[in-house]
Amino acid sequence: MQITKRQLAKLGLAGAAASLVGKAGLGSAYAADAPLKIGFIVKMPEQAWFINEQTASAAWGGQHDVTVVKLAGSDGEMVMTAIDNLSAQGAKGFVICPPDVKLGPAIYARATAQNMKVVTVDDRFLGPDGQPMADVPHLGMSGYKIGQQVGEALAAEMKHRGWSPADVAACRITDAELPTARERVQGATDALLKAGFMQANIFDAPQRTTDTEGGSTAASPVFARHGNFKKWLIYALNEETVLGGVRASEAFHLPAENVIGIGINGTGAAFAEFSKPQQTGFFGTVGVSSFLHGRQSTINLVNWIRTGTRPPANTETTGVLMTHDNWQAVKAKLEA
Repeated sequence: MQITKRQLAKLGLAGAAASLVGKAGLGSAYAADAPLKIGFIVKMPEQAWFINEQTASAAWGGQHDVTVVKLAGSDGEMVMTAIDNLSAQGAKGFVICPPDVKLGPAIYARATAQNMKVVTVDDRFLGPDGQPMADVPHLGMSGYKIGQQVGEALAAEMKHRGWSPADVAACRITDAELPTARERVQGATDALLKAGFMQANIFDAPQRTTDTEGGSTAASPVFARHGNFKKWLIYALNEETVLGGVRASEAFHLPAENVIGIGINGTGAAFAEFSKPQQTGFFGTVGVSSFLHGRQSTINLVNWIRTGTRPPANTETTGVLMTHDNWQAVKAKLEA
C-alpha cells in the first residue's frame, strides 16, 4: 500500500516528512540516574507476540527507573495520536512496530518534531525510495534466514515421513506488501527448492490480515482448487497465519498426518496447539524470543536517551525449531 501525499496531509505531516527524513539527532542525552518515561507502540496489541514484547519492556523498565507506556498503533492516525500522547506525558522516545512500514518517514518526522527518539522493532521503516531508513535503529529477525529455517524443517519432516515431492503441494500464505512477510516466505521457498521440492507444486495464498482468520481465508481457495493433492506443506510469515491454514486444511478433511505446517514466532497460539494431546497439522514453529525483542529494543532506546550512544542501525536475531515434543524446554529458554 502506497502512502499518498493526501494521506500524509491528513496526518498533518506532508511538509514535515519531506523536510525531516534523513536528519539525525533527536535531542541531548538524558541524565543516567533520572526517572524516564518512554512509549512502546505495537500494531496488533491483542497478539501474544506484542503482548510479550510490551510486558518484557515494562518489566525491564520497572527495574531501571523507566516508565513504559504501552500503546496501540493499528493504523497511521492511531500512531500519530500515540506519539502526541507520549509527548504530552513528557516521554523522551518510543519503540514501535509500525502498522505500515511505508509510514516510516511520517512517523520519524512526528517523533523529531516532538523531540523524541524512536527505534523500530520487528518491522523496519522504509524511506521514500523503498529502502530501510538507516537513521532509525532497528532490532528484528533476519526474515530470510528465519524463513530458510522453516523451509529446511519442512523438507526434513517430509523426508522423515517418506513423502515424494511429486505427491506434495505447498500452500504459501503471504502478504506481498509487507517486506517481513516477503523475506520469510522467500527464505522458506528457496530452502524447499534447494531440498528438491517442485516449484510447480507451490501455490500462493494472498492474505489480507496476518492472524488465524486471515490465514484460513487465504488458504481455503488453494485447497479447493487443488484437491488432487492429498499431502500438504503450509508456511507463512507467522504461526497465527499457519494455524489458519491448518484450520482450513481440517475443513477440507485433510488428516493431520498429511499436513506439515510450520510457523514463526513461538507464542501462545503455538503453545495452545502443542498442548493438545494429539499432534495436529501444525507440526512446529521457529521460536524467537518476543521477550528478548521487547527487552533489548527498550534497553537500546534507554541507553540512547541516557548516554547519547546510538544503537546499531540493524540488529538481527535467529530462532529455534519448536515442536510438539520439545516446545516446553525451548519455551523456557526463550523466556529466560
